[in-house]
Amino acid sequence: MSTAAAPIAHTVAVIGASNAKEKYGNRAVRAYLRKGWTVYPVNPNEKEVEGLNAYASITDILGPVERASLYLPPNVGLGVLDGIKQKGVTELFVNPGAESDEIMAKAEALGLNAIWACSIIDIGERP
Repeated sequence: MSTAAAPIAHTVAVIGASNAKEKYGNRAVRAYLRKGWTVYPVNPNEKEVEGLNAYASITDILGPVERASLYLPPNVGLGVLDGIKQKGVTELFVNPGAESDEIMAKAEALGLNAIWACSIIDIGERP
């Protein structure tokens, strides 16, 4: 009988996921899938992204979410930070183009572990 630990199942909510292949929200979905993550696309205007059920909000996802990757304009992103906090996300990646002083201030005020970097590069992929 093997005593090796089971691999950790990584979960990510890609907030701003899209079906437009040229958009980074879509590129992130595909990159995380290639790396074996469980991916939850979040976009209230999509029913599916890359064949996965899309959620209107991160709070609609059943079960825990380890990481959120934000691909929204800053003025829209501000409105989802409370839901990210409510969901108990461990890491929030604020990707290039999604960042602003307001996002930074609110993320800090909420006590979110916000990382200001490209989440695709973080998992060893190229955007």
